[in-house]
Amino acid sequence: MDQAESLRMKTALEQQKTLARVITVTSGKGGVGKSNTAINLAIQFRKMGKRVIILDADFGLANIEIMFGAVPKHNLCDLIYQGKNIRDIITWGPGEVGFISGGSGIAGMSNLSVDYLNYIIRNLSELDSIADIIIVDTGAGISDAVLEFLVASGEIIVMTTPEPTSITDSYSLLKALSRHPRFNQTNTQIKMIANRVEKESDGELLFRKLYAVVQRFLRLPMSYLGSVPQDMQLSRAVMQQVPVSIASPGAKSSQAYERIAARLLDKESELKGTNRGMAAFFSHIMGKK
Repeated sequence: MDQAESLRMKTALEQQKTLARVITVTSGKGGVGKSNTAINLAIQFRKMGKRVIILDADFGLANIEIMFGAVPKHNLCDLIYQGKNIRDIITWGPGEVGFISGGSGIAGMSNLSVDYLNYIIRNLSELDSIADIIIVDTGAGISDAVLEFLVASGEIIVMTTPEPTSITDSYSLLKALSRHPRFNQTNTQIKMIANRVEKESDGELLFRKLYAVVQRFLRLPMSYLGSVPQDMQLSRAVMQQVPVSIASPGAKSSQAYERIAARLLDKESELKGTNRGMAAFFSHIMGKK
């Protein structure tokens, strides 16, 4: 039995369990509010009664822990290479949102033995019993590591701002994704959030611009989740290392995140075929199914 077949069998067994909803948040460039969105959506999901864990897959940076004001004792590398279990590497932040620091070990997973990969898959699949929703915060841009996470995801949120370079970079990211040999368009939902807009109509216009070019050249289905406005209260919350959804629940940005989170939960019934759980997510990355 080869490595890929072994991982597929393992994934099939794990999928008999209740699966967490995996939402991957990404962007074509840095500095567009991707990590802030991941955190605040997590807080809003918690307020709605969901158990949430964020996987910080932005290697080399520590945006999630900085914004949470919490320093993790362990990261994903400790599970892979130091024998820690999945509960050991979860750090609990504000609002009882858990997060896992990715470290830099995922890139080397494909070189591990089948038995050890199965051990890691078993540990990661436990997240499906710990969390209802797992938010993966990728790095920005079009690196191989980012694309690996995206092709493994059934549900992708692309963050875009009104800056022309942000729109261009979002298109470039989706173009690279569409050309990836393992991208499955049928089982992937792509959604967009417009960030730092002056008014809601600006966000809708931004989506229409990106949607038009994506449809013309890539023919990828894509939907619009809503927008997050420019908000000084959000900026102050970042400086205080407290999510704005906790620091200022009545802020315009907090209310926008609440609406978007509610919209995502309303769409859960449409996730047939895309809700893969963490075992399938990482099997796809490591086994390259």
